[in-house]
Amino acid sequence: MILIGEFLKNYKCSLDDINAIYVNRGPGSFAGIRNSLSTIKALFLTRQIDYYCFSFEDFKESQTTKYVDVPQLCKKYRIKKNLINPIYLS
Repeated sequence: MILIGEFLKNYKCSLDDINAIYVNRGPGSFAGIRNSLSTIKALFLTRQIDYYCFSFEDFKESQTTKYVDVPQLCKKYRIKKNLINPIYLS
């Protein structure tokens, strides 16, 4: 959250200005991806910011994929949002 706060401060934005977050789910370290998704899930729960979890492999039909293309590609390939469904054991 510190990095997110610094990013928003540098661009003179706030969480109120964000309506969707796109998270690349890999490749990468399992712990790093898990921590990122946990942070984004917390923003979804507290601020109702939608998020989309994607991998560039999801867009393999596209010849050249850039990060700026991700929102449109998620719509085109119907990438599901809010993919974290925790299981609570009692």
